[in-house]
Amino acid sequence: QVRFVKWALWYHGYGRPQLQRLPADGSAGSRELLLAFSWLLHSLGLLEQLLARNRVQTGDDTSVCTCEDELPKSQEGTSEAGPEDRVDVRYLQWLNGRLRLQWCSLHAQHQEQCKLLHKIHLFTSGSHMDQNLGHFSVTETDLIRQPDNYKQLLQLLESETMQLEAFLEWKQLEPIYWQWMETVLDNMTEEGNMCESPQDAHERRLSVATSCCPWADKLTEQMDKLSRDLMALQEQLHQLVAQRKAAWREKVAAREELQEERFSATARKIQESTELKLRGVTSLCALKKNKMHGLCRLVLRRKHPASKMCFGGCVSKEAVPGVSAAEVITELQVREASLQRELEQLRQQCRHRLDEIAEGLEGVICISP
Repeated sequence: QVRFVKWALWYHGYGRPQLQRLPADGSAGSRELLLAFSWLLHSLGLLEQLLARNRVQTGDDTSVCTCEDELPKSQEGTSEAGPEDRVDVRYLQWLNGRLRLQWCSLHAQHQEQCKLLHKIHLFTSGSHMDQNLGHFSVTETDLIRQPDNYKQLLQLLESETMQLEAFLEWKQLEPIYWQWMETVLDNMTEEGNMCESPQDAHERRLSVATSCCPWADKLTEQMDKLSRDLMALQEQLHQLVAQRKAAWREKVAAREELQEERFSATARKIQESTELKLRGVTSLCALKKNKMHGLCRLVLRRKHPASKMCFGGCVSKEAVPGVSAAEVITELQVREASLQRELEQLRQQCRHRLDEIAEGLEGVICISP
């Protein structure tokens, strides 16, 4: 358990070395664990995540996310696999086919679930006491069919209520807790238990190595000599860079007209690429007001003028905040088209790259599948 806690904290970004040096039997380190717990409260929003995970779902919720995904762009040629890291293309094709099969099966199950959910909402329409909803959810329908299960649901709701009350009490006392943590940090600083600087750690390791190893003095002298040589090389490098910069400025001044022409051509290419990538931005900006992320309740609205399903309990008579499923579908279709264009661009780049590689292979005929 101690090793797992250390690994989990390191995985989430808590890199305090004093915690990693704690004994594996759990006999020491109460203040270090207190600091780690406080870090989790502050950086990860631990209590909010626990409340969201333990929430009792009485309605038919669905996850809606219309936010822009910021995926890291992979750079071509950053790493090259060696002969031992090569993967058979047929194995990748088999994995791709298996993934597609599982995806189709999941999609079919989700469609069947949506059909059954629509039937429940349709058959129970007008039966709910809340006019904003108008129909029962799956949980409420199950309670009507099996009334004995309401005791378990009541216990879960009472437990959630107690957690919310404890969270409100914590919010009132939270400033006092952080003041206490400041005193804990001050005490640890006074006792010298804070992280030492890299220079102090380096000197401490050198002193330990010198006392333990008889040949450490000679090694230290060699390291000092290497440091002096590196400083000299750094000065020479700075001088060389300054000379190259001066020569480059002269060349730029002499070829200013040519550079302007090349710059104009490059600017046109960048403009065309930018216009291609930014297609559909007008539609995305028009739907920006409906950006949503998280769980929303599904509400069927047959009397709505749009005759569509709504999220968040939107009602035709009252101005309750919500968004229709048609708007979400439209925005997702716009994003899908944008991603398809980007995928086609990447495919074209891969084709050009493969053509360049094939041209360099003599005596080899490449046949596309």
